[in-house]
Amino acid sequence: MLPLNGKHGVVISRVPVMQNGLGGLMARHFPEFELTYCRSMQELTLLQLRRAGVVIADISGEYRNPRGTLEQYYGLMNQYRDIHWIFLVSRPLYPLAVELLMRPESTLLSDMEPIEGVINAIRAGSERAERISQTLLMPENPDIEEESEQMIALTHSERKVLRLLGKGWGINQIATLLKKSNKTISAQKNSAMRRLSLRSNADMYAWISSTQGMRELSLMSAYGEFEEWKKPLHQDISPSSKAAQ
Repeated sequence: MLPLNGKHGVVISRVPVMQNGLGGLMARHFPEFELTYCRSMQELTLLQLRRAGVVIADISGEYRNPRGTLEQYYGLMNQYRDIHWIFLVSRPLYPLAVELLMRPESTLLSDMEPIEGVINAIRAGSERAERISQTLLMPENPDIEEESEQMIALTHSERKVLRLLGKGWGINQIATLLKKSNKTISAQKNSAMRRLSLRSNADMYAWISSTQGMRELSLMSAYGEFEEWKKPLHQDISPSSKAAQ
């Protein structure tokens, strides 16, 4: 593995499942990193920025004032050029992201990026990572997407468990809520993963946080449409509480 600047990273996302997924990925593949979590760029502290070697920012839901948000990130990148800035970008924001966020120290990944793409970008570091991932450069193929969506056949119980995981709940909490044993909840989660051909928890969280997963599990309505993600979600259980004071 190539050396990275520092051993601290920051994950920025308003969606708990995205925080969970990225946090799990980092814990598995980069255990030497200490992570902190923010819901938005405004929550970043000077200490986090001074210590960070990598910042992974989910900007896929910034639809209310996208130019303003991306311009603020542009300003931060000018100030902190030793950080590797990795942005998860939705297709509607791709042209604006290229305009404002393309710099030697940044990498643009798709919000549908395979796990391997995120891992490779972090491992390569800002000096050697691709500026734009191949996933973002590939043309959309809605026919293939629709075909894959039709193949999903989760049971009601499996959907319920995945949906709660997507909202940031843990296995113990889900078991208590549904009045079932931890073993039963884990079995339903594992059964759903087999149906979806997912091999790891990181793969599971990546699917849940994808457009297809959020639609299948009705998570869009749980968090509101994209423009509503700007509102605080105080009651969600998420790793945000781990953020540095």
